[in-house]
Amino acid sequence: MADQLATPLTELLGCRLPVVQTAMGWIATPRLVAASSNAGAFGFLAGAVMKPAELADAIAETARLTPHRFGVNFHSFQPGAREIVEVILANSERVGAVSFGRGPDAGMIARFNEAGIVCMPTVGAVKHAEKMVALGCRAITVQGGEGGGHTGSVATTVLLPQVLDAVDVPVAAAGGFADGRGLAAAFAWGASGIAMGSRFMMTADSPVPDAVKAAYARAGTSDIFVTDRIDGIPQRMIRNPMLDRIESGGALGKWSRGLTAALAMKRATGASWGELLASARAMRSEGGKSLPEAMLAAAAPVLLQKAVVEGDAVNGLMASGQVAGRLEDLPTCAELLARIETEARERIAALAGRPAAIKGAA
Repeated sequence: MADQLATPLTELLGCRLPVVQTAMGWIATPRLVAASSNAGAFGFLAGAVMKPAELADAIAETARLTPHRFGVNFHSFQPGAREIVEVILANSERVGAVSFGRGPDAGMIARFNEAGIVCMPTVGAVKHAEKMVALGCRAITVQGGEGGGHTGSVATTVLLPQVLDAVDVPVAAAGGFADGRGLAAAFAWGASGIAMGSRFMMTADSPVPDAVKAAYARAGTSDIFVTDRIDGIPQRMIRNPMLDRIESGGALGKWSRGLTAALAMKRATGASWGELLASARAMRSEGGKSLPEAMLAAAAPVLLQKAVVEGDAVNGLMASGQVAGRLEDLPTCAELLARIETEARERIAALAGRPAAIKGAA
């Protein structure tokens, strides 16, 4: 009997289970990527927040921790992007895929394809999925509005079937998935698997400090909402004191938020006020933001780090998928993937009206 969980996505990525661990900044470290990969999923390193040398070290560390191939996330606009691409290509024996939001051009995608590296961008609109496939990408992650961090307004239940009707490559569904029931549902739509961020962040293998994990566990779905007050682009976040301060209205509030964020960035980076102002002015000229808005946008990554790296759930920002509102436990990746596999097989069998298939059974 064919394995119910063997899909075009597992064949393309070389993983045992059709589950992708997404590249969350400062969270998808070698430790988490190796743990998810060793448990049967396909893990992505968060290369978009690394410098080239840091990424090279992270790839080497991940390769030491797992025998499986894994992925790397990057953005074409990040500092050192050209060098990042060369680091990835130089490690094509272990790096099996790349993910990105704002993607590379057709020439760069062709280089990845020639090296045997799957380009698997994350999209939030049908037109973006069509464009990425036309450029040569061989798989797509579709993130609905339930997803964490920067996200769109269309729910997964609407966006996923639209994309599946528009492209002919393996698709992983993201935004609202956390268990085997979700995997079975994604199969019913026609997806080849699921991609999860918040669920993998809420594991014992995640490097996020315990105090922040506890804050995520306490949050209900009503505490997780979308805001554009951070950098002008909609982001899904957990409400906390820092976000409440950012959300406060008025011109004076804008300056207060901008100065608060700039001060946090100054402390973290050692930059001078002159350097911070120059960075904010550059962002202002490119994005049409006011100076205080540009200061906040430039400093936002530092505020995210304050939570997920330093463990400050009061003065940091906590990006989150809506699904975190129902997550209360912290399993290991091995426990999580075993649970997902069992649940998915049971759901598929129940829908088919037969006993769950045992992997490897004749």
